[in-house]
Amino acid sequence: MVKYLAKRVLFMLLSLFLIVTATFFLMKAVPGGPFTRERNVPDEIKAALERYYELDKPLFEQYTDYLVRVVTWDLGPSFTEKSSTVNDMINRGFPVSAHLGLQALAIAIFGGISLGVLASLRHGKWQDYTAMMVAVLGLSVPAFILASFYQYFFAIKWGVFPIAKWETFEHTVLPSLALSAAPMAFIARLIRSNMIEVLNQDYIKTAKAKGLGSLSIVAKHAIRNALLPVITFLGPLTAGIVTGTFVVERIFGVPGLGREFVLSITNRDYTVIMGTTVFYAIFLVVMVLLVDIAYTLIDPRIKLSDTGKE
Repeated sequence: MVKYLAKRVLFMLLSLFLIVTATFFLMKAVPGGPFTRERNVPDEIKAALERYYELDKPLFEQYTDYLVRVVTWDLGPSFTEKSSTVNDMINRGFPVSAHLGLQALAIAIFGGISLGVLASLRHGKWQDYTAMMVAVLGLSVPAFILASFYQYFFAIKWGVFPIAKWETFEHTVLPSLALSAAPMAFIARLIRSNMIEVLNQDYIKTAKAKGLGSLSIVAKHAIRNALLPVITFLGPLTAGIVTGTFVVERIFGVPGLGREFVLSITNRDYTVIMGTTVFYAIFLVVMVLLVDIAYTLIDPRIKLSDTGKE
């Protein structure tokens, strides 16, 4: 297992290196620059700004300097928000996105498993059709459409929740529901199909023949084995949902990392774009590694090895 983890960490570092390299050169290839929109700035002041931010150096020297910054986790200053560095913006925005993302993740997991189990136990009945209809709607309707729908009905028309901002728990409900809809629907469909397959296995029939109750069979045997494919999905899902969905954060005025990323693209703020991209990439590859380790906790029959065999 140690060799396996060492190999995975090596591949993670290689992936991050390629992501950093690709992001850097793509940003440099985009026409214009962070000071292009300031049309009234004289050329002398623009040149001074580029010299201050070391944008006048040769491209390869800028690249090596940025690699050193990434390794030391000093992602540099923001070009547009003069009082903040990229590290400050990540430290300020990520806790908010993580709060929103974890809340949405909890809703997605609990709701998805509940709908999937209900649909599988009532396969072919109205409960099954209702649960799957909810799942199809969750997968079909984009999150920003749901966000606007929730704002109109729950905030404007009925006044149940605030329409936007990030102050109290009530402000977190609508964006969490909008974020959780698609992953909850996917988990529900996955759990349903896996549960139907597991419930037809011989060991389930044996457990029923021994007189075990339906609740005990479902809780101790069926759900546990049906969760394995879901665990695979939870790695990238957690990384994506915890770091926040950009459009939903913008719609609800959530001061998360997603908002900083959108603003950095609008303002051509290279360091913020590259810094947040690297941060997202690190979070994603770490979550994928944790998913592999979680396999052994869910199912002891799975062992991590260099060959990938049990």
